[in-house]
Amino acid sequence: MNTASLPSVPWKRDATVIGLVGVAHSISHFSQLLLAPLFPWLKDAFGVSYAELGFLLTIFFVVSCAVQAAAGFWVDRFGPRPVLFIGLTLIGVAALGFAASTSYAMLAAFSVVAGIGNGVFHPVDYTLLNRKIGKARLGHAYSVHGVSGSLGWALAPALLVPLTLAYSWRVALVCAAVLAFSVLALLLFKRDELTVELAARPDSAAVAAAAAAAGPGQPAAEGAFDFLRIPAVWMCFGFFFFYAGALSVIQSFAPEAARQLHGVPTQLAAMCLTIYMVCSASGMVVGGFLARDPERCERIVGTAFGMAALLALAVAYGTVPALAVPVLFGVMGFVSGIAGPSRDLIVKRAAPDNATGRVYGVVYAGLDIGQALVPLVIGRLMDQGRFSTVWLALALLQGVLIASALSVGRARRTAVPAHA
Repeated sequence: MNTASLPSVPWKRDATVIGLVGVAHSISHFSQLLLAPLFPWLKDAFGVSYAELGFLLTIFFVVSCAVQAAAGFWVDRFGPRPVLFIGLTLIGVAALGFAASTSYAMLAAFSVVAGIGNGVFHPVDYTLLNRKIGKARLGHAYSVHGVSGSLGWALAPALLVPLTLAYSWRVALVCAAVLAFSVLALLLFKRDELTVELAARPDSAAVAAAAAAAGPGQPAAEGAFDFLRIPAVWMCFGFFFFYAGALSVIQSFAPEAARQLHGVPTQLAAMCLTIYMVCSASGMVVGGFLARDPERCERIVGTAFGMAALLALAVAYGTVPALAVPVLFGVMGFVSGIAGPSRDLIVKRAAPDNATGRVYGVVYAGLDIGQALVPLVIGRLMDQGRFSTVWLALALLQGVLIASALSVGRARRTAVPAHA
């Protein structure tokens, strides 16, 4: 039975689950930046180029993408709790492996381990939230989930760089492993809060009855792969591909492109991404309240990214004072953050109750693919000095997100094809 549908769920229990899932999610994002802040030290320690170090991130995200799709099936088969514990364990092992590495090949091998660990979180997290949290609080749960991810990104350089400067990069990575294992210990201690009743495997008659009762606007899936025939699932996959592309532009290239366009001081440009992430987290809190009405989720996402696209065009072609650029980053982060909880609810509404993990695994694989491919294109624009085009590309990606969100809403109303 889906507890999210219960009329009254104790707030204390919901808050505990939301907090535990949020802490685990922060470690997922933390793991994505285990190596990048340490590149200057790793480059000297292993005698490799930045391109070779960057390839370690490619390994990480390619593996994470493949595992994320598969993890959805594992979650639906075995439940989210054991899969979550395995993911956290692998991240801790990977951090220890990085710390003990004596060659580039060892770094590459443990990038695979870290990618496997990172790949399980989205199917696990959203299955736990959708099954355990009261429906009226789901928007807030998604808001906390998004904020915790942003805090994980912020924590990695804030922890690793000072420890490296004070001791060494190996000590920093050992401390990262201790953090991952500490969170694992906390979740093991509170494991009863993460128990989820596995969805039963219904027979054909039960599926037909459930589909008839749900109506044409609600998805249903009988076989293990039937959810792949739901058009809204693939619309969501495309949405997250372009979302990841826009995020990768902001994280990797937008501050430098804005610095070149508007003469922003280097120190101020370096703050732009931090300002964006902090304001994005604030926007997610607001978005949690707006997402209380699931019927308006598509409109919220469309409006938020429409405003973000207009701001990107202003940076690309407007006359913007250097001191105003960080402000524009902050406003863009805030409106983009507002869309976060509604974005996650769109996926939830597209997912059959008995295929939640599988749907989130496939849909969020679009994130890893977008992060792996889009920077290859934008990086060439940066090398060519086409900084306005970089921001135009960001605006176009945000514009595609508007169309994608509206398309998901229409596709969700399409009846699922009959089982062959």
